[in-house]
Amino acid sequence: MVELGSTLMQATGHQVGGSLQARRARVRAVSDFALGNILRSHEYRILGKKGEGTFSEVLKCQSIKDGQYYACKKMKQHYDSVEQINNLREIQAMRRLHPHANVIELIEVIFDKKTGTLALVCELMDMNIYELIRGRRHYLPELKVKNYMYQLCKSLDHMHRNGISHRDVKPENILVRLSRRRDGVPQDDLLKLADFGSCRSVYSKQPYTEYISTRWYRAPECLLTDGYYSYKMDLWSAGCVFFEIMSLHPLFPGSNEVDQIAKIHDIMGTPDQSVLNKLRNKTRGMNFNFPPKKGSGINKLLPHASPESIDLIYQMCTYDPDERITAKQALRHPYFKDMREAEKRQAALQKVENRAKNADKAGGDRPGSGRTEISRISDTTTRTEQLAQQRRRRRNRRLEAQQANHQTGFMLPKVPQSNALSIHSTTFPNSSFPTHSIVPKLPVPGATSTSTSTMLPAIMSSHPQQKARKPKNHQLPTKNVFGHYQLPSIDRRGAGF
Repeated sequence: MVELGSTLMQATGHQVGGSLQARRARVRAVSDFALGNILRSHEYRILGKKGEGTFSEVLKCQSIKDGQYYACKKMKQHYDSVEQINNLREIQAMRRLHPHANVIELIEVIFDKKTGTLALVCELMDMNIYELIRGRRHYLPELKVKNYMYQLCKSLDHMHRNGISHRDVKPENILVRLSRRRDGVPQDDLLKLADFGSCRSVYSKQPYTEYISTRWYRAPECLLTDGYYSYKMDLWSAGCVFFEIMSLHPLFPGSNEVDQIAKIHDIMGTPDQSVLNKLRNKTRGMNFNFPPKKGSGINKLLPHASPESIDLIYQMCTYDPDERITAKQALRHPYFKDMREAEKRQAALQKVENRAKNADKAGGDRPGSGRTEISRISDTTTRTEQLAQQRRRRRNRRLEAQQANHQTGFMLPKVPQSNALSIHSTTFPNSSFPTHSIVPKLPVPGATSTSTSTMLPAIMSSHPQQKARKPKNHQLPTKNVFGHYQLPSIDRRGAGF
């Protein structure tokens, strides 16, 4: 109160000859003084200024009730009614998107009808991405960058599934809460998407506002058409932010719209003529005679980046919006594989922890609840991973053995068709079987009498005195005995031995 009052006295006491700067200072002092009174009536006290934009300024405030810190976004525009406030897209979007871990939470809407002042009380974060990377001399760890981008893609996917396009994704609008310990357990950095003042429904009719989004993060369809763009522009902006977090400098820092297109073509190359024709049909007065360029490529600008991250940036910054990746597809990209697995493990542990808490509330500590069950699910997860690795190793060994067998020509022997015995129904006699023998007597080729010989010769108690001569092109039965039958051997010629 004292600080705001002294600022007001200082602004009104100086004789500045009615200059524009002095008038602005007086208006700002009166506005701050009024805002201080308004927030105090809602049990908030102003602690300082966090930042200022074109349409608003952000103040740090503290709740008088519980001492918690919050961010107060004070709008510079004058409002007349509560109905006008409720129709604001920013307020509607924040209410619709709540709750989500990666979207800034709206705590309270404060509107003073006398002064027309509007303030949005939101949760307080530590800094934005621009403040995080500004002035850094060393790259951020890859795991931290991956964590940031995974959370950003989750926030965009949540927005797009709810039919909202942000239209102003940039480092200043991406807030971060740095890691800290919670219940003795270290927590990762938390990222939240903020500033929904430019958002719009994805179902509204085109064309949209042309000069939307910050120029450096504006998609080609926003630069080249008369407002014919879609929610895919958020993915282009996210790709530019991705590059900036990894390299610590912007990807396409154009000085104007023409220079912005030139910067894009210098790195990404001139697009195919079919893509340009698709955009040419949605514009008036734009010259599309771009000189053909191959583009230097993102690889040379990020020599320390992994191939998966480079591929994801290319898919996000695809010139043709119809071919550009979506936020849902980006979350399934191989670059985020370890993030998805860690998220599944965390969800399983959280489920067991919630079950343990419910069990403790119902009947106190029991065997199989609490930390014991959490450690058991951790051991089960580890054993499951070990079994999966063993199955993969066995499968790989089988595949290697099959490949080796295929290369060496090892195959099961085949019975030659020329020497194989042909048994048809015509070889069996039509007469009934004799009652004194189980095996019927069948004619043997080459035998003199069909009544005293059988198809399979009987086993002799003593060895024959002479070895019968083997007829040509015919294989005699051998001494491989199985039961009461003496079977011929299998000819292995041509079987690869």
